[in-house]
Amino acid sequence: MVDRLVNSEANTRRITSVESCFGSSGVPLAMQGRVLVGEGVLTKMCRKRPKSRQFFLFNDILVYGNIVIGKKKYNKQHIMPLEEVSLESIADNQTYRNGWYIRTTTKSFVVFAATSTEKQEWMAHINKCVEDLLRKSGKKPVENHAAVWVPDTDASVCMHCKKTQFTFIQRRHHCRNCGAVVCAGCSAKKFLLPQQSTKALRVCDACYERLKHVPSSLGSGEDSAAATGAASGNKLNTTAGDSSNDEDSDEETASPGGESHDEPRFYGDNSVLSAVEDSSTITSPSSVTTGSSEAPQVTPSVQSSPAALATTGSHC
Repeated sequence: MVDRLVNSEANTRRITSVESCFGSSGVPLAMQGRVLVGEGVLTKMCRKRPKSRQFFLFNDILVYGNIVIGKKKYNKQHIMPLEEVSLESIADNQTYRNGWYIRTTTKSFVVFAATSTEKQEWMAHINKCVEDLLRKSGKKPVENHAAVWVPDTDASVCMHCKKTQFTFIQRRHHCRNCGAVVCAGCSAKKFLLPQQSTKALRVCDACYERLKHVPSSLGSGEDSAAATGAASGNKLNTTAGDSSNDEDSDEETASPGGESHDEPRFYGDNSVLSAVEDSSTITSPSSVTTGSSEAPQVTPSVQSSPAALATTGSHC
């Protein structure tokens, strides 16, 4: 698919169009051998609430941005090298459907598709691009990833001391190592997490004590998984939001909510999706809702309350 599109005029036009939609707020995306594999809108779980974001899948990078004007203008461009990307499906529940984790060494978060079929398509094409890229480069998959942040609305009190109630005065902070929402008193220390930043980052007291005794060769993601334990990590991440160093603004932009849902577009053949569906590695056949155009069922966590939303503080 990529080889067929790489030197085509259609691919050149598509990439030029993406660049023009980001305008001066983005960086040039056209380069030798780069192919736009697919594009579409996904709901991204951000720090305060889920928001629509425009995603562009290339054969070597994943790009997304805020929607200013649907199909015409985007900003807050983020570029994620596919060599670092790892996906993990999330089981549907009463609150969230058709979701999966997107993890990299510097940034990890949750996204939701409008239907289970679209989720399959996105995951299949992303995974295929990652596999092709790693095979050609001879590199091994990245094992250490940034923590996925717990949304503000899932923590009305500090997840460390279980005592501090968050208000406009008592601010929420996120541990850059495990993603938990903690108070200032429980996250007064910083630690160098090389994969995320060249500067020491805020971590909770529990992670700080663990990290002090971990060899420097271990990344934050590996230490977080080993130190906090699988059960605790899974509980935190099921409704997680943005990872550290994310400039994903909470400012309101034009929302596609009032428009009819547009299915994602993938360029080339659909053999990738067919192979994945046959092996049933992403989702079970019973969960596929072919042809559905309903919006993703993404609402604030069932644990959230009006009081918790009203007392949401600023972030560090």
